[in-house]
Amino acid sequence: MTSTIDLNMVNAYIPGRADVGPETAATIARRDALLGPAYRLMYERPLHIVKGEGAWLIDSDGRRFLDIYNNVTSLGHCHPRVVEAITRQVATLATNTRYLHETILELAERLLATVPGTDLAHMMLTCTGSEANDLAYRIAKVRTGGTGIIVTETAYHGFTDAVSQFSPSLGVTVDLGAHVRLVPAPRAYHAEGVDLGERFTRDVEAAIADLQRHGIRPAMLIVDSVFTSDGILADPPGFLKGAVEAIRQAGGLFVGDEVQPGFGRTGEHMWGFQRHGVAPDIVTMGKPMGNGQPIAGLLVTQDAVARFGRDSRYFNTFAGNTVSCAAAVAVLDTIEQEGLIAHAARIGTRLREGIAALAYRHEAIGDVRGVGMFVGVEIVADRARRTPDRELTSRVVNLLRDKGVLISACAMGHNVLKIRPPLVLDAGQADMVIAALDESFAQAAAGR
Repeated sequence: MTSTIDLNMVNAYIPGRADVGPETAATIARRDALLGPAYRLMYERPLHIVKGEGAWLIDSDGRRFLDIYNNVTSLGHCHPRVVEAITRQVATLATNTRYLHETILELAERLLATVPGTDLAHMMLTCTGSEANDLAYRIAKVRTGGTGIIVTETAYHGFTDAVSQFSPSLGVTVDLGAHVRLVPAPRAYHAEGVDLGERFTRDVEAAIADLQRHGIRPAMLIVDSVFTSDGILADPPGFLKGAVEAIRQAGGLFVGDEVQPGFGRTGEHMWGFQRHGVAPDIVTMGKPMGNGQPIAGLLVTQDAVARFGRDSRYFNTFAGNTVSCAAAVAVLDTIEQEGLIAHAARIGTRLREGIAALAYRHEAIGDVRGVGMFVGVEIVADRARRTPDRELTSRVVNLLRDKGVLISACAMGHNVLKIRPPLVLDAGQADMVIAALDESFAQAAAGR
């Protein structure tokens, strides 16, 4: 039986919708029997991937697919620097943070050096971004004495029990906590002529007042600084300042979720929050930190973590292990030595401008936006009314898959193409994406 969440996903495999062939059908049936009903597959015709190489994924038939969606391997699949670091370390020592080792200290020093002008003073490690946000919430509760959380209306912050309660993008079948308040995402395309900073501040202030009216003390405002799941909403720079001031005045903390925008993806800074000129109390990071190796964590101020550190014991057996820390150091080395932040700016601009030019030929393209290696393409049924076209979005996503380009969609209307390539994407690959999008929009329009 197909779940509600399946139907909410524009790129999901739904049994019976498309002919997948007997061999793939048999593999899907085996998977369902062994893994159970909670797992999902992407695309109407799922892929059987056997190898990764840079920006490419290769299936069991040897066909190459350009992966411009997978943020986890932010340096590309099987990056040789990371592979070498992992291989060398796992052959030497693989142990945990209850013993002294230098690599975790080097990692902490280098990450903290990327946040000048803030009071961020300590690093704590987890295995996933979900765990990092869970830990951030624990710290915020202890520091503030509150439980209230403010997030945007289609945010995704993780899948643990606590974090799923403030991840509304998981869908209506996953309950929000009674201590959670949603605020509208800062959607400039749908708020022409509006001061987004002023509006977002006002919305956060209203959420704070509603929490207090119900006897709930605010603990934190947490946002993905590019508002990825809300539709990739990066601009204008600086609009977060008022909202950050509002949550602090109410006694809460500001948490910058950098799982998706972090590690140079914006092409401007190491972290997405830096383009807004704000200083978080906590910054959370995810698996891009180790290019897919299970390492994540947070940076936190001494003020925020002092009482938690005094009264609570934090230990995570696998988090911060020597192998994962070696991978994370290799990621930092690669970003620096290959100039990937500047590269993300250059290739990201080429990609964004090339896609924007397609709007002259395809009426369905309502807006093209983003920053660095982050591009959102809003697909509409009517440009004047800016109405979302979810059906066409699904068609384009699956047509791109058939043309060898892997992508997904996001936003409340499920109508924003989410383009999030590895930082190593080159100019030729960017041009391939633009050409495939051009052909897919034309083919989708012709098929209507």
